[in-house]
Amino acid sequence: METGEDVRENVKKYYGSRLESSGDLQTSAASCSLSCRPVPRSVTDALSMVHPEVTKRFFGCGLPFPAKLEGCRVLDLGSGSGRDSYAFSKLVGRSGHVTGIDMTEELITASRQYIEYHQKKFGYEEPNVTFVQGYMEKLGEAGIQSGSMDVVLSNCVICLCPDKRAVLQEAYNVLKEGGELFYSDMYASKVVPDHMKKDAVLWGEGMGGSLFWKDLISLAHSVGFSTPHLVSASQIVVYNSELKAKAGDISYSSGTYRLFKLPKHPSTTEATVTYKGTVADFPDQLNFDSSHCFKKDVAVEVNGEMAAILQSSRFSLDFKIQTLNEPASNSESTPQYCHLNPFLLADKLGSSVKQCSKTNK
Repeated sequence: METGEDVRENVKKYYGSRLESSGDLQTSAASCSLSCRPVPRSVTDALSMVHPEVTKRFFGCGLPFPAKLEGCRVLDLGSGSGRDSYAFSKLVGRSGHVTGIDMTEELITASRQYIEYHQKKFGYEEPNVTFVQGYMEKLGEAGIQSGSMDVVLSNCVICLCPDKRAVLQEAYNVLKEGGELFYSDMYASKVVPDHMKKDAVLWGEGMGGSLFWKDLISLAHSVGFSTPHLVSASQIVVYNSELKAKAGDISYSSGTYRLFKLPKHPSTTEATVTYKGTVADFPDQLNFDSSHCFKKDVAVEVNGEMAAILQSSRFSLDFKIQTLNEPASNSESTPQYCHLNPFLLADKLGSSVKQCSKTNK
C-alpha cells in the first residue's frame, strides 16, 4: 500500500467506523477458529462471561489462549473491542494483569466502557485490565516497558500491519526472558503481490497484508525468537466473489503459533522431558502444539530448542528435564518445516473446517 501511516488510517476507518460487527467481514476469518484439540473449559467459561456487546465487535481469526496464564502479565496486541483481553483478565486471575493496546480510538473507547462490568462479573476487588491507545510497532511510545510481560497475545491483527518485523521486534523487546508470543493470524499460501497490498478492502480483510506462512519462520529468527510452533489452523473461505477473483490462486488460512524469547545463549543439548501433570486443565496430557503432546509421567525425547523452551519458560516447574550427553545432531543442513504449514494442518483436520463459510457453499 502507500505509506505505513496511510495503511494505519485506512485500517482505523475500516474497523472503527465501517464494520459494525464481525458479520460485516467478507471472509470467514472471524468464524474459523478450529483447534486441533478440545478447548479447555476455563477458556470457554471465560469467553462466555464476556459482555455480548464486546463479543459482537470481535474480528479475530483464532483462539490464542495458551495454558497456564494464572498470575501472568499479559499484553494483547490489537485488542479491538476487548473480547480476548477480558477473557484473559479472567484467566490471569486477581494476581495477574492484562494490557490491551489498539490504535483505533473508537474501539479503545468502546472497550473501556466494560471494565467495571467485567471486574464485578469476575468478582475482583479492583480491575486487572487496562486499555491504551497506541501502535503495536511502537510499544515503548505507548508506555509498555521492555522486559515487563510474561505473555504477548494477538488475534488476527498483525496481518493488518505493514511492518510485521517491527511488531515482532517490539513483542520480543517487551517480553521477559522465557516469555512467549502466542498469536493467531491470517496467512497466505504464497507471497502476496504488491498490487493486492494497494487495495484498501483486501488489506482491511487481512488478505492484502497476510504473510506467506514460510516467511514467518525467518522473520521470527531474525528478531531473536525461537522457531515458531504451530498450535492450530483453519482454512479461511473468501465468500465475496469480487475479493475471491482478486485473490486469484492465493489461498488463506488462520494459524496460531507460539514463539519464545530464549536466553541469549541457550543450551542446544537434546533432552528427555517428563510432564508432571501439574498444569491446570491438563492433568493427563499437555497439548503444547500440533506436533507435541506430553502425556503425564511419560518420558519424551525432544530437540535442544524445545528443551530450552521448557527449561526457561513458565512451564519449567511442570517438567522433569534430563539433558542427554550427546550434542544436538546436525543431520539436516536445511531444516524442513512442513509441520509448521497451516494449510497442511487445516487439510489434516478435514471437512469440519469447511463449515466456516458463512454461505455454506
